[in-house]
Amino acid sequence: MTTSDLRAESGATAIGTQRWARLLPIVFITYSLAYLDRSNFSIGIAGGMAEDLAITPAVSALIGAAFFLGYFAFQIPGAIYAERRSVRSLIFWSLLAWGVLASVQGLLSSATALIVVRFLIGVVEAAVLPAMVIFLSHWFTSRERGRANTFLILGNPVTVLWLTVVSGFLIEATDWRWMFIIEGLPAIAWAFVFRAMVSDHPQQAKWLNAPERDAVIQQLDQEQRALTPVKGYGEAFRSRNVILLSLQYFLWSVGVYGFVFWLPSIVKAASGEGIGMSGLISGIPYVLAVILMVVNSRASDRAGTRGRFVWPWLLVGAVAFYGSYLLGPDQFWLSFVLLAVAGGAMYAPYGPYFAQIPEFLPRNVAGAAIALINSFGALGGFAGSYLVGWLNGTTGSTDASFLLMAGCLALAAVVMLLVKAPAAESVPEPAAETAR
Repeated sequence: MTTSDLRAESGATAIGTQRWARLLPIVFITYSLAYLDRSNFSIGIAGGMAEDLAITPAVSALIGAAFFLGYFAFQIPGAIYAERRSVRSLIFWSLLAWGVLASVQGLLSSATALIVVRFLIGVVEAAVLPAMVIFLSHWFTSRERGRANTFLILGNPVTVLWLTVVSGFLIEATDWRWMFIIEGLPAIAWAFVFRAMVSDHPQQAKWLNAPERDAVIQQLDQEQRALTPVKGYGEAFRSRNVILLSLQYFLWSVGVYGFVFWLPSIVKAASGEGIGMSGLISGIPYVLAVILMVVNSRASDRAGTRGRFVWPWLLVGAVAFYGSYLLGPDQFWLSFVLLAVAGGAMYAPYGPYFAQIPEFLPRNVAGAAIALINSFGALGGFAGSYLVGWLNGTTGSTDASFLLMAGCLALAAVVMLLVKAPAAESVPEPAAETAR
């Protein structure tokens, strides 16, 4: 381990660990519940919903994509509320709303009603990711933020991992309606736990010891002073990095959500297995994703850089999708190995990616910029979930959709190379801070 590695590591841990033990399990569970209620639709479709509600592949793709329209529309207002008012309050009411709506899906009898409910779930979940990234930026320094964000976003692959297994067997034991009803209830209960356990800022937390509280406040304030001031949202939204990251995240999300929403159906059709076993097989890529996310975020925090821990993984994902396309469905198991690599590679960069935004924008505009970038990700999710479903249904194979996801990930890697890293002074060295 080099001297710089030791310095970065000590800087990340010297101010204390109470925050890690208290807050990271909470943000992990919260985002897990959000992802559960947005992703179990893909299991429901593969598990009988399509037949019972007479949903064609094209309508199924539209229902899956409706979520992202609501998700797109309410990103920025939610993030502004979270920064100016309260993350705690916003997430509490969002948890209650999306838990109820998620359970309601099991009571519906028409595709039209399902489109409306999926749209509303998108609305109430819109601010969750930007609000939680804002929340972590209030509690963790730049040297800690890659790993902190990874614990948040681990809720995505970990949830899909167990969701694809549990939901598949839950449908076999009951039916798709009970799956939705049962899986919506935990969010309602968790809303009250979240409100009781969380404070918006370190200075409000009675459970946090004084030395750690003072140290983290001091370092966060110094990091803010080191950033170039930005007067308003318009200036932030027009900045080079925000524009590039918005385009980049759109392309990345086409690949991610095309994969997440349609993998169970692809596996079921190609393997010939039942929904329970198909769910189990579909969970394999997310095991790799969890490992790669943790390793990559730790390496990024220790190096103190972000970009080179993002674009190479997206390029690996693109190559893996293309290789899976070349192998084709006749060699399913070899093709699936490459799909697992693609899934893991797509998830690996999330922690460093979201850590970089508060490192080049000050607090007054960073939250809204995160929301803008994430809203373009929602559009990419809409495009990915719709186009992959439409291509699979229209062509009768996965060839075109694999090429689509490969191309979008390759372009996302190229765009990421154009993003300018923040100036060195915007990420203060803890050792230098102590000396002053």
